[in-house]
Amino acid sequence: MSSEQRREWIEWDQSPLSITQQCTLVDVPRSTVYYEPVGVSVADLELMHRLDEQYTRTPFYGSRRMTAWLRTQGHVVNRKRVTRLLALLGLAALVPRRQLSKPAPGHRIYPYLLRDVPIDRVDQVWSTDITYIRLRRGFAYLVAVIDWYSRYVLAWELAPTLDTEFCMTALETALRQGQPEIFNTDQGAQFTSAVFTGRLEAAGVQISMDGRGRALDNVFVERLWRSVKYEEVYLKDYTGFADAARNLAGYFRFYNGERLHQALGYRTPAVVYRAAA
Repeated sequence: MSSEQRREWIEWDQSPLSITQQCTLVDVPRSTVYYEPVGVSVADLELMHRLDEQYTRTPFYGSRRMTAWLRTQGHVVNRKRVTRLLALLGLAALVPRRQLSKPAPGHRIYPYLLRDVPIDRVDQVWSTDITYIRLRRGFAYLVAVIDWYSRYVLAWELAPTLDTEFCMTALETALRQGQPEIFNTDQGAQFTSAVFTGRLEAAGVQISMDGRGRALDNVFVERLWRSVKYEEVYLKDYTGFADAARNLAGYFRFYNGERLHQALGYRTPAVVYRAAA
């Protein structure tokens, strides 16, 4: 920790406000305060950045194609290493990979409820997913909850690890704003955990889960991730977790309140969601 960072931490730590209040004031996740860089090698981190960019372009690539693509870019890698790095990236929701798509032990399998269902109103369907966010010397994970009809991002959280806690925080934030008829997720351990599904069931929400390896089952979140990556993440070099959190907060304010969507008749998600909610 540099002297400047230490000074900032001391000022933060000695504030009369609680950590939760301070994070609320600056609009960043509370996990920002507790972030510790993930220990991966510089070489692996570079490969993860390249995999993330390529995966955003070609989400149908599995580990074999990703390995072949990296080799065309001059990287000497084997499939085992690529599979391990894809697991760290958290991409199994789109391409079936045993290590990442593994559900929580003993979880209940919920059917996919949205095939051929017309989406014609707000709070009809919400969904969530997790994506990898690169930092200068590490990485973090971003989760978001989105309303399918309006594309409105109801909640988001950034965390240093793939755990259930930050997903629950995002869910609770979203539920304070409304309640969907159906909530769609993939079959990852965070979303099949008893605490996550139990909270939805207690609220009377129907649970829908993507089929394994079906990218289009959660297409609106995947479109959101492409926008976040191309319009924000890939344009910047986040110096650390706090920098990423601050910039993402600004982007989501822009996305909800200013970014015009062609599919919404060139209106913003906030206008569509609030007009109908």
